[in-house]
Parts: sequence; C-alpha cells; structure tokens
Amino acid sequence: MFWLLIALLGAGVFFADGINALLTAWQLPEYSHGPLIPVLSALLFLRQLKEIPFQPGPKNDRWPGVLLIVFSLLFGLLGILSNIHDIVAYALILWIGGVLLVSWGWQTGKLFWPPVLHLVYMLPLPDTIYYKTTTSLQFISSEMGVWFLRLLSIPVFLDGNIIDLGVLKLHVAEACSGLRYMFPILSFSYIFAVLYRGPMWHKAVLLISAVPIAILMNSVRIAVAGVIVQYYGIEWLEGFTHFFEGWVIFLACILLLFFLAWLMLFLRRDRMSLVEALDLDTDGLGTQAMRLQYVMPSKALIVAALCGVIAAAGLQALPERGNSAPERDSFALFPRTLGDWKQKGTRAFLTKAIEINLGADDYHQVTFTKAGEQQNVNLFMAWYDDQSNGGVHSPEVCLPGAGWEIAWLERSDVTEIMGGDTPFRLNRAIIQKGETRMMVYYWFQQRDRRIAWDFAAKYWLMVDGITTGRTDGALVRLTTLITPGESNESAEGRLQDMLREMQGALPRFIPVD
Repeated sequence: MFWLLIALLGAGVFFADGINALLTAWQLPEYSHGPLIPVLSALLFLRQLKEIPFQPGPKNDRWPGVLLIVFSLLFGLLGILSNIHDIVAYALILWIGGVLLVSWGWQTGKLFWPPVLHLVYMLPLPDTIYYKTTTSLQFISSEMGVWFLRLLSIPVFLDGNIIDLGVLKLHVAEACSGLRYMFPILSFSYIFAVLYRGPMWHKAVLLISAVPIAILMNSVRIAVAGVIVQYYGIEWLEGFTHFFEGWVIFLACILLLFFLAWLMLFLRRDRMSLVEALDLDTDGLGTQAMRLQYVMPSKALIVAALCGVIAAAGLQALPERGNSAPERDSFALFPRTLGDWKQKGTRAFLTKAIEINLGADDYHQVTFTKAGEQQNVNLFMAWYDDQSNGGVHSPEVCLPGAGWEIAWLERSDVTEIMGGDTPFRLNRAIIQKGETRMMVYYWFQQRDRRIAWDFAAKYWLMVDGITTGRTDGALVRLTTLITPGESNESAEGRLQDMLREMQGALPRFIPVD
C-alpha cells in the first residue's frame, strides 16, 4: 500500500485544481448529486471484484496503465496551464483508470471500465455544451408543458421559453430545464443497466431512456406549475411546495425507469422477475475492499507513483501565471459617433437577472442611427477578463430563449469586405418573431482572432491560456430591423457599413495584442 498511497498523494496535489472545480460544481443544483458518484463507482468496483479470483504474484502487463497515467498527467497539465480546471477534472478520471491497470494488470484491470466510466457523471459539462443542452431542453420542455396545459383547457401562449398564462409569465429558466433531474437520472440508469441481467439491447434501452423520461417529467412539472398558478396563485410555487414538487418529479422518473425494466422483462419468454433481473447482492464487499492490501509493489507502480510526485513537485516550481488580462478602456467611454453613425439616446442596461446570467466584466448596449438610413443598428458588446470559469454565451443560444426564431444562420468570411489582411469570420443570421425580422452579425474575439464558431473560440481560449496565460475575450453583435418590403441585402449593407466604421475604435476596448 505504500507506493499506492504515494501515488494518491502526488495525484491529490497535481489534480487539486480539478478537485476544487468538482467541489464548486457540486454546489450547483444540477450537479448536487456529484458526491454520490464516487461512492457508487466504488461499490460497482467492489461488486465486480467479487467476480475476479485472487491472483497473487507478479504480472507482466502493468505498463499500459503507466502510459495511461502519463497521458492523464499531460492532459491535466494542459488544463492547469490554460487555467481551465474542468480539463484537470477530466484527466483525473483517466488517472484512476491508469491506477487500476497498474495495480491489477491489463488483462484484469480492463474489466473495471464500468465503474471508471461511471465517474463521468460527477463531472460538470463544458460550458458551451451545457448552454446548448440547456436551451434545447428548455424548448422541448416548454413545448410539451404548453401542450399539457392546453389539454387541460388552460389558455396559454408560448413565446420562446416564456409561458404566458395571462396573469403571469412563467420563465422556463435553467433550474427548470430538466438538467436538475437529467444528470442524476442518467447516473441511476447507468447503474441500473450495469446491474441488469439481460440482453445488451435491454441495457441500452434502459440507459438511453433516461433522457426522454427526464424531459417528459420536467414538462409535467412545468404544466403542474401552470395549473397551480392558474387556480391557486404564484405564492404556492415558492418555498416548500417548489422543493417538494421537484422531489416528487425525480421519484416519478425513477419509478418510470423501473416500470420500463419490468415491461421488458414481461415481454421476455422466461418471465424473470425484476428482483431476479437486478444483481443486488452486496455480500462480501468488505472482504473485497480488504484485497486492496494485497496490491503488490512493482516497477510499474513505483514508476507511476514517482511520475505523480515529480509532476506535483514540478507544478509547485512553476512561476505563478494567473490571468494576465490586458489593460483596456471601459465601454462607458465608447465613442458616440462612428463616421456618419451617431448614438441614439443613452446606453441601455440589462436586467439584474440577465446580467448575472451573462457573467460579463463589462458590457455595452447602444443604438446607432445614420441620416438617410431606414433603420438603426443596435450594437452589443460583452467583455470577459477571464473565460476559464464560464465565458461568452453564444447568441445562437440566447436569442431563441428570448423568443426569437433563427430562420437562417451561416458562418461567413468578410475579410475582403473589410479590406484587411487579418482573417475576419463572423456569423450572419436572420431572426424573426412573428412578422418582425432582423439581420444579425456576431463574432467572438480573442486577441486578434475574429471567430465565428463557439467551439473554435473555446479551442483558442485553451491555446492562449497555455501559451500566454491570457483567457480574456469578447462577444460583438450587430442587429438591424428588416423593414417590410426591404431586401436582406439592403439590411446587411447597414451592418457592413457600421462594421467598417467601428473597427478603428474597437482595439481600445477589446485589445488585440
């Protein structure tokens, strides 16, 4: 156990940022189930260990585990240098898999992949995937929730993810998107599938069914909220009732999962009972835990432990990098005149709730007008000193949540139009709400890069974090109304004109060096 403990201590120091990221994420409602995942994975491991005969003596197939440990340390180092702590947490799971391969050898250790894979459910989703998933679930839940309300003859109107009941507008916020149930239900269905004694396709159905079950029950939850508001009032949604409603829906998801398993068993010829189909035998787990003392020292284990210790020591010797966001002028100083474009009115401010969700260190929302132009151009900019813990939210996610439908979207290179040598890529979109249509330009800016794809922006965020220590960035969006009878080209011409005029002023507020 000595070298195994040394390996654990070294990993604890090296992966500390990832562990702290997990502890922080577990305080959020969506990931509050996180502390249970390592415990359940450990129980799955001990249950599997019962099926592995005791095999003392040297093993010649431990070195693949060392390679996996080295890879996990290098992967974790990328997260540490880029200041993206979620990557460090992902690398920790690879390290755990490597330790099992070193301790039991390749032939035996590779059988423990189910409990190691289950650890994925304790990790927070990457921000970009999280917001895209959240938005998709919001829309599905909203549509289904409204459908249920209409079945109950309750008058309701859906605008984006806002359910209008006349006397009250219900916002299907992130807390009600279904993710609060989705992650624990996925974890539960995974364990359920592992313990289930049946065909592989049965296991696959049980695993996949967690997503539609969670969405369905979340839609029911939204509908119940609408019914309560309609007949009893908003005060019934607060306090204990809201909390109790959430737990009832969660337990209903579990019962539906059991019902699905029972239904598949009922259709089988052998008519096995649900109790017989689930391997719930927990006898002897303590005995299996004691087998850890027989993990023998080996060259591979010693090398793995020393790699962790050296990596942890090297990490402590690195100079403090931190976040080196450049100096910049506040958006409050942004020019009120850009060529022939002049600011109309005063700067607009977001509501407190939207500001919190945006998470920007500085933002600017103004309207510009130009003599002779039919319509104005709205300019929105958001600046982030550090994007490693959140960062830019794509309009592709935010606009539909506000009730706008994206009728058309493409990524475009406007380098020639702008007349510069630096690549300039942005998103061109037409959004609509009812009969109102708007043309939108937006891009993500990181240093001198103008990026259209949000996943590419995350990639360059990691590259900049590693090479320069910088994790700052910005979002820039231009919007103009398309008047009835006006061509898309005419509206886009306004955006391009405004785009050219503002380029000279932007570097003061969004540094490129």
